[in-house]
Amino acid sequence: MPESAGLAPPADIVVLGKIVAPYGLRGAVKVHPFADDPLVWAKLPYWWVGQEGLAPELWRPTRVIKCKAHGDVLIAELECLPDRNASEAAHGVLVGVPRAVLPAAAKDEYYWGDLIGLDVVNTRDQSLGSVLGLIETSANDVLRVGYGENKERLLPFVAAVVLDVDLTARCIRVDWEMDW
Repeated sequence: MPESAGLAPPADIVVLGKIVAPYGLRGAVKVHPFADDPLVWAKLPYWWVGQEGLAPELWRPTRVIKCKAHGDVLIAELECLPDRNASEAAHGVLVGVPRAVLPAAAKDEYYWGDLIGLDVVNTRDQSLGSVLGLIETSANDVLRVGYGENKERLLPFVAAVVLDVDLTARCIRVDWEMDW
């Protein structure tokens, strides 16, 4: 039985990255990090793996055998991926950790998972929708804000646009017009 089998399911998972490709012949994988400072969370002894939209209790823990930075990705050896075939099949799998093991975010910093589902309102108190997700770009992160039936708008996550994030009120105030 794997050493990680005794870990209880977490109440909530913070997604830290996505497996994007196998690496080498022994089951290592390339992990694209979504979080800042991935080498900090790469030192954690366990990660949880799961698919997007999967309830936290269905994610499964896996021991991190080895993890190192390699350009803009992490190269990780995980207990649940014993060989190249398993690492090829893991393409697109998300990695995360229970919120309890993460350090508190600094002032004016947020975990992406904390922003998902927040209402977005502009300076005129008009609802622009709610945060569906974020996109990482080389210039800045971008909020995906869903509204109407299957419509979304993209807002740059920069100080000139995002005026306030209130996690308690579950609201993001932005300088953005409805018709932009």
